[in-house]
Amino acid sequence: MQSYLIRSAVCAALMAGLAACGGGSSDTMGSSGASSSGSTSAQSGKVPVIISDASADDWATIGVKVLSIALVPQDGGSNVTIYTAPSAEPYVNLEQLDQLGELLGNVAIPVGSYVGAVVTVGGNPGDVLLTVASDPESGFSLPGGTTVAADAIEIQHTQGSAPNLIVPISVSFAAPLVVTTSQNNALDLEFDLSHPAFIVGHLPPGAASTQWAVSFTGPVRHHPIADITRLVLRHMYGTVTGISSDNSSITITKDFPTLPVQTPETAVSSPQSLTIFADATNGTLFYDVDAHTTTTIKDFSTEGSLSGKFVRIAARYQQDGTLVATRIWASSSFASVWLSPEGHVLHVNASTDIVTIENESGVGVPMLVNANTQFYFRQPANALADASPIGAGPSFLANENLVRGFKVHASALDPLASPMVAQSIDIETAEYSGSISQANATSFDYSHEFVRATDDYSVTLDYIAATSANGNASGTAISGYKFWNFAYPTLLDYGSSAISDFVAATNGTVSFGGTANAIPAWGVSYATWSDPANLSGWSAAATVLEPVPVPAVAVATGLAATGNAYAFTVTAAGGAQAVTVDVNNGSGEATLVYQLDFNNGIATISSVDITTAAGLTTLTNGLAFGTKVNIAGIPQSDGTFKAYVITYFTNTTPGS
Repeated sequence: MQSYLIRSAVCAALMAGLAACGGGSSDTMGSSGASSSGSTSAQSGKVPVIISDASADDWATIGVKVLSIALVPQDGGSNVTIYTAPSAEPYVNLEQLDQLGELLGNVAIPVGSYVGAVVTVGGNPGDVLLTVASDPESGFSLPGGTTVAADAIEIQHTQGSAPNLIVPISVSFAAPLVVTTSQNNALDLEFDLSHPAFIVGHLPPGAASTQWAVSFTGPVRHHPIADITRLVLRHMYGTVTGISSDNSSITITKDFPTLPVQTPETAVSSPQSLTIFADATNGTLFYDVDAHTTTTIKDFSTEGSLSGKFVRIAARYQQDGTLVATRIWASSSFASVWLSPEGHVLHVNASTDIVTIENESGVGVPMLVNANTQFYFRQPANALADASPIGAGPSFLANENLVRGFKVHASALDPLASPMVAQSIDIETAEYSGSISQANATSFDYSHEFVRATDDYSVTLDYIAATSANGNASGTAISGYKFWNFAYPTLLDYGSSAISDFVAATNGTVSFGGTANAIPAWGVSYATWSDPANLSGWSAAATVLEPVPVPAVAVATGLAATGNAYAFTVTAAGGAQAVTVDVNNGSGEATLVYQLDFNNGIATISSVDITTAAGLTTLTNGLAFGTKVNIAGIPQSDGTFKAYVITYFTNTTPGS
């Protein structure tokens, strides 16, 4: 199963999470350049600026330079810039932001109503970094750990001229963002890293290697955040600039790691200032990396020498917008706080007690788990649980409590040891994925096969208890298991019928016959620890039914009307029969269609709007017999395939 095209979709995104929070924090953001417009007054609300994304199995680094973020006022006044990158523009590695938020800073926003945003990213050669994972899917066209050359990355829809090329991305909000001085608001701008049209590999005529077309147009959408206290923030780096007079907090300037990674790694400083409080109730774990000591602090009265040091911080938001540290690592060297690996789990060997974690260079870093290693599961909404280990030692590796695909940040007793001994492992997202089977009223099974057989797993997940809190829907708190179709993230299925609906939705399989692989229902589930349904393990809180990527196929019969929709058939290598692909052209639920052209040495990805007569004609003409097509969709119980994304190729062929 080529899961690298679509990995996860709960928050499959580049997200600017904007929550206007009244009081509680004195954070500033000197580089924001925020300005008032005709729709705003001199008053402002505090807004944390966050980006996040999902992951893709075949990449260790998808580095993007986020240059600025601006809000569009409802009354048509001038855009209000809420984030501007520092002069040494850092890369943000979207691959590390699997359901996590990268906090860029907190900024005061003029009060008023905003109806959209413009996210501007760099479009020059080298402004997008691609490094292949150390263990990509079978058939991927590049070896593990390969850094893609800048001239093999084709950034689409750039504006301006070199060396100042940019790609502005406009996003309309589903509902206006109203910023006030006292009301909490939240906004999620999702940039779907796993969108099938985001990174498209293709082989130009006569080319010896794959070219990678990167398109920032299409995968961005509005998805509200209901509660900032549930945001899982990526560990942040910074330099301590001071301790408050009452010792309750420290002030840091945010740092970014240098990409591509250097040896030793160095910090890219920024002018963005953040205030971080100690947990005065539960305590904050404080790791002195230089002295190899661990203490629990409830204020910073014992850490008078902290000013000027580099820190790595696991923090959470309070409802009033303040940031509270769960754990802090401090050192006089940036490389020392950075060296502990962050990334997705590649391998878990319960026989040798070695966990291999992929770093940002696409290299697997082995970590030895010993009796003192503590495992944490990030639960920001529950302060005590967020600060308490859920397990310790090698026994935690048994029963597949940690598997390939989990997103973690490990900390080592000695970052220079080989192998490093894990002092703690923060599980930031517990993600099980694969083909779904045996779904019933109490549980369902996942089977996931990887290139390396020892990474395979088969697990049974219970649904969380019906009484367990599980987020919000349209502003209303909900409980119990929930799921949705990747293509329709706003159509959340929850409540008393959610489980029976899920069982009905996962019984479809598509078969080409012959030696071609059957295509079952595929999903990804996000699990929570110690739910009443399973007090000593993982339970599924939410599942996304993902569009399954089909290996490159060829058109057998062209697009034709079928009742109120359209369909065509395709054949696969090794298959013995054609499969029908259903296409929807209804407004608001239409299949996404992309055409990839290659002319005069330039690749161009174009979106085709099939809700219009012209777009439907373009697709009909494009799906001629034998045309090579990439499809991602949902298998149906009648053996047909419901297409979510179709990409067809002209004068070029799909890359593997």
